[in-house]
Amino acid sequence: MIYTVTFNPALDYVVRVEHFAVGKVNRTVKEDIYYGGKGINVSAVLANLGMKSTALGFVAGFTGEEIARGVKTLGFDSEFIRVKEGMSRINVKLKSDEESEINGMGPKITGQDVELLFQKLDCLKEGDVLVLSGSIPAAIDKDIYETIVKRLSGRGILTAVDAEKELLLKVLPYHPFLIKPNHHELGDMFGKVLKTREEILACGAKLQQMGARNVLVSMAGDGAILLAEDGQVYTQGTAKGTVKNSVGAGDSMVAGFLAGYLENGDYGHALKLGTAAGGATAFSDGLGSGEMIRGLYETL
Repeated sequence: MIYTVTFNPALDYVVRVEHFAVGKVNRTVKEDIYYGGKGINVSAVLANLGMKSTALGFVAGFTGEEIARGVKTLGFDSEFIRVKEGMSRINVKLKSDEESEINGMGPKITGQDVELLFQKLDCLKEGDVLVLSGSIPAAIDKDIYETIVKRLSGRGILTAVDAEKELLLKVLPYHPFLIKPNHHELGDMFGKVLKTREEILACGAKLQQMGARNVLVSMAGDGAILLAEDGQVYTQGTAKGTVKNSVGAGDSMVAGFLAGYLENGDYGHALKLGTAAGGATAFSDGLGSGEMIRGLYETL
């Protein structure tokens, strides 16, 4: 079974305004509500690809009730922990001549709530997959990723981590199955701007030396590079299409990669399906559909 963790899920209120003007009344020409959070995005794309998963995390208030209800319509199960104080976030995503966001705070998560999450994670079995992605709410210990990966270490559980610099670096000693920095994040980890493929490969190799089994580096319009634990380097160009959306493309790549790997254990196939999934979301108003992902796969 695949499990995803979203510490701070949200309702994403996405509005489109023609030529947004600051300080004036603006009217939307299109609006949608999505169930947001990086782990939720991963679970949704996995479902689109026919893979079952269970979403874990924390929800609260009427917004949390709606998130728990709504994700069922996306094709995956959830075992969210209900938090007593506060409410799950509403994030406003404004699409106009430029994209802007206003993200909510989220509920007050206690140590007891975190312990309930640990109890759920302790039930994972050998061969299960755990995806940790996204930021950490202020109420939670910033070492939570490291704590979880360390807790599960040595049990045959495949962990995939998609997070910011320090969160990512701290899990490396516990040999995560997959990490997915983009090339800007990769350079930031080593205090440099990466301009060439050779520089990206050198920094990716350092992360493997520090403990990562597979390092997947996304490079926007330049495609992606995978430094795999079999010692090979796989390179994949981007899918062709018109970019409509920047939200969830990285999460979709993680989902596609994991789905591809679990299908047949082939890293080249996993990278290709991950690239197709990221492209499908970038070319869609929401997350990429299974049909679109498989279609783009055939073009790569």
